Amino acid sequence: MSDWTPPAPDEGWVPDLLGPDFAARTLPLAADDEGEVVATLIRHRPPTDEPSLPARVVLYLHGWNDYFFQTALAEYWHRQHVAFYALDLRKYGRSLRPHQTPNYVDDLTRYDEEIDAAIALIRAAHGSVARISIMAHSTGGLIAALWARRHPEGATSLVLNSPWLELAGASFARSVTTPVVATLARTQPKNPMPNIDPGHYARSVLRRHGGEWEYDEAWRPHPMFPVRPGWLQAILIGHAQIARGLDLQIPVLMAASTTSLISPRWHDQMRAADTVLDVNVLARRAVMLGRLVTVVRIPGGLHDLTLSAPGARTQFYAEVTRWTATYGWG
Repeated sequence: MSDWTPPAPDEGWVPDLLGPDFAARTLPLAADDEGEVVATLIRHRPPTDEPSLPARVVLYLHGWNDYFFQTALAEYWHRQHVAFYALDLRKYGRSLRPHQTPNYVDDLTRYDEEIDAAIALIRAAHGSVARISIMAHSTGGLIAALWARRHPEGATSLVLNSPWLELAGASFARSVTTPVVATLARTQPKNPMPNIDPGHYARSVLRRHGGEWEYDEAWRPHPMFPVRPGWLQAILIGHAQIARGLDLQIPVLMAASTTSLISPRWHDQMRAADTVLDVNVLARRAVMLGRLVTVVRIPGGLHDLTLSAPGARTQFYAEVTRWTATYGWG
């Protein structure tokens, strides 16, 4: 863990944009080549608090081109008597500043600083014996798994929602892609790469396109923020580490849809499939994470299972409830 010393637990919180049951606080981080850097910790704090002891806490990490807005997820955990926090990582969402390249890092270990700071705040608020589970989606799942290997005492479990553990095409695609990306990362790390986002995922989620959800499209745009070589190289390095195996000692739940549908043309079936990642590749890679890994497949699930149609997300939450009752709290 870092040497960052948190202030008093109730200092620095301000009302969050999600409404009266949420608060946020800025976490100052070390500056980088673009200047000031911050992350943002969001806390769900409804009028009825969770039981104080023994404390159980979830810290949520979002995915790429994303930020925390899933209020129903926080409410689910509250019903489980679990305190809920979420991080908007550096250069995402609430943490994005005008002088910054959106969503950009060139090394996934940089996220250790805000994750460590968030956990220090959580322990200051809930006690040193609090049981903390990391829940993470997509790229956040990759970040969380690699962080857990570097911090074996940091969390009691991982709950991964469609984690980005490998490219479609697996090791072959990565071996072909890596040399090209490495060259670009050396010479033009922040130059935008061609954007191939057809907008199908946003169409399956947004209310105005027939989905159920609304979010800030400045922070989660479509087409998505550009992918940049320096960032993609960091992702590929992370994928290579997953492929070699992490040997995590904590239990891991990996949940994903039963179906991927990745196509340049829209199909109505995309409202019941992962249109971003190859879910079968995720399932194969998940077993490389540790010694106790549970793989759950959700029929009709979207890429973010919490945003799926009611039947699929109800099944996802039921599986999380059952798994955490057995494995989640150590």
